[in-house]
Amino acid sequence: MNPATTNGATAEPTILTAVELTSDQELKGGFAGAAHQILADLVSEGAALGWVEPPSRDEVAELLGHVVSAVRAGDAALRAAYLGHRLVGLGYWIRYVRPTHRPHADLEKLAVAAAAHGRGVGRALTAGLIDDARAAGIEVLTLDVRGDNTGALHLYQSLGFTEYGRLPAFVAVGERRYDKVFHMLDLRLRRG
Repeated sequence: MNPATTNGATAEPTILTAVELTSDQELKGGFAGAAHQILADLVSEGAALGWVEPPSRDEVAELLGHVVSAVRAGDAALRAAYLGHRLVGLGYWIRYVRPTHRPHADLEKLAVAAAAHGRGVGRALTAGLIDDARAAGIEVLTLDVRGDNTGALHLYQSLGFTEYGRLPAFVAVGERRYDKVFHMLDLRLRRG
């Protein structure tokens, strides 16, 4: 399934599921490299994605392989955002492994290329991942955000996530320290 284009670009991002992404050989073939570029660029610019230094291509490919395997097992969801034929964002959640936590999942990564900020990509990716979680029977979707990431904090809160805890000065980036802020979305409250 190729992202729709209008004169080489789309006004709105096209959001693909892991199944759609991996069933298109052209998109599948370029996904890991494009994802690496986004993640490496964002980390280089100081983004709060869990790395201090940009991840290697192999590290990103291994991570994505793990996520896709979990998707196939029903334990994860992956979404990719395209503007035209260019990957501009990705996000995923993974179900908790511990048996007592299996009904729940953690939104582990959401990354949007700097050039696509302000285009609704993060919102569209997160909304799609929430829909996937609901469809998979996830009861509570959790995430954590670095305290200075005000854009992400606002986005998650606008989508119904609530803060349930904070570890002051927990995240260390060189000499700087940031709060680690925990959020949750209780999907049990929205079942019919």
